[in-house]
Amino acid sequence: MTSEIHFDGAGHLGRIILDRPKALNALTLDQVHAMHPRLDQWAADSEIACITIEGAGDKAFCAGGDIKQLYEACKAGDLDYVTAFYRDEYRLNRRIHTSPKPYVALIDGIVMGGGVGVSVHGLYRVATERTLFAMPETGIGFFPDVGGSYFLPRLPGSIGMYLGLTGARLKAADTLHVGVATHYVDSAQLPALVEALSEARDAAEVKATLDGFASDPGPAAIDGKRELIDRCFGKATLAEVIAALEGESDPFAAETLGVLKSKSPHLVAVSFEMIRRGARLTFDECMRMEFRLALALAPAHDFVEGIRALLIDRDNAPAWNPAGAQAQVLAVFDKVPAGGDLTF
Repeated sequence: MTSEIHFDGAGHLGRIILDRPKALNALTLDQVHAMHPRLDQWAADSEIACITIEGAGDKAFCAGGDIKQLYEACKAGDLDYVTAFYRDEYRLNRRIHTSPKPYVALIDGIVMGGGVGVSVHGLYRVATERTLFAMPETGIGFFPDVGGSYFLPRLPGSIGMYLGLTGARLKAADTLHVGVATHYVDSAQLPALVEALSEARDAAEVKATLDGFASDPGPAAIDGKRELIDRCFGKATLAEVIAALEGESDPFAAETLGVLKSKSPHLVAVSFEMIRRGARLTFDECMRMEFRLALALAPAHDFVEGIRALLIDRDNAPAWNPAGAQAQVLAVFDKVPAGGDLTF
């Protein structure tokens, strides 16, 4: 475990480095268990003014959770592991969200799934020219979790619903445009930024340092699609979203519709309902809702089949279950886990 995550206290900075570059720094349960107490320790340390998290290598910040281990646990019926993974990961997400010290995620490279959970809930997210963000869960028979129900509906317009349902990928300028990132810094400047942050003595100096290093990433490609996205994905029901896309003449709408139809129909429906509900819930309520969904849906057919098709056999031909009736969609929100709801 110690070789897969490193902690460093330099100056006034607490530094976390995820070190599984060959696995694109995918988040493991051991890393979660190491990170949470260290965040607690730094929160109580008067010498620490700022916390950073980054990924080793130049390809990924963190490309998700350790999905293959979850896949094996789900296939084996090891629900204790599945429960522990989501319970402890979601508690870590909340620790980040409630951090009393500025938490700065250096999202250099791929940031997806579990990587979003350990970055987007922090006060600052620094994108680089290599940033590639996505919440691709509906494509593996799951839903955009790790707090997706909280942050997605709080992005401007209906962009969060679009990202959560389609798994669309955003580059650096796009992440800044929609609020996923708070700053843009060239990757070559990150070592200097970390050094400067280690000298910051309080939250005001942390912000001033980030602002001083920030630059303009250029135009955001998604900006030209925002009106269509808001028009189509701001509907009250999923059926209306589909109908709106079908009624558009822009090729982007047809392309988006094709993407939606390639995802798990049931999980698209669940994700729509989750994001819609999340807009009205507190962070803690969102995490409890996601915990219920995770324990109901991770052992189910579509999650196991989606991982098999996309990550194990790589035939990219998942045999999804058909979309359930609305009553089936709503039922998973009311299913209390055998061990009870998530607590903090």
